[in-house]
Amino acid sequence: MGRWFVLLLLVAQSGLLPAATIGKGVARMDTLTITSPAFAGGGTIPARYTCDGPDVSPPLVIGQVPAGTVSLALIMDDPDAPMGTWVHWVAWNIPAQTREIPENSVPAGASQGRNDWKRNSYGGPCPPSGTHRYFFKFYALDATLNLASSATKAELVRAMQGHILAQGELMGTYHRR
Repeated sequence: MGRWFVLLLLVAQSGLLPAATIGKGVARMDTLTITSPAFAGGGTIPARYTCDGPDVSPPLVIGQVPAGTVSLALIMDDPDAPMGTWVHWVAWNIPAQTREIPENSVPAGASQGRNDWKRNSYGGPCPPSGTHRYFFKFYALDATLNLASSATKAELVRAMQGHILAQGELMGTYHRR
């Protein structure tokens, strides 16, 4: 138990998640593998998926989820925005069996919340200056969430507390030309 407690404490202190978010009865937190056929992790997000193109969501691939996963949640944000972290996309109740989210789509049964443009949809990178990092964060949950369609990232994070079995992220960058 001591070794796992230290690992969970390190994850919590890393800023990835507060310690209270770890799922009930979970001895350790698994990692989800998130990839995209459109860009490599740490690579440049193509203009197609930004405000300089048609602004459609990129295709995303989710690796194996842990046993007991009931649903997935997604948060896409930009921590480099001048006024603080800018939320581009919020979705929850993505079916647990989802392994791929095709370009410009949301899985059947999933809900989308309000992003910082006050829209319930994907809003691609559109940095005012410089190169920004964009994080597509996925969470495997041991529950479905009962949230209003007006829910924000903060409300989703609160609702996920105590239900996260695993998490993973894909980071891409974008710089307007």
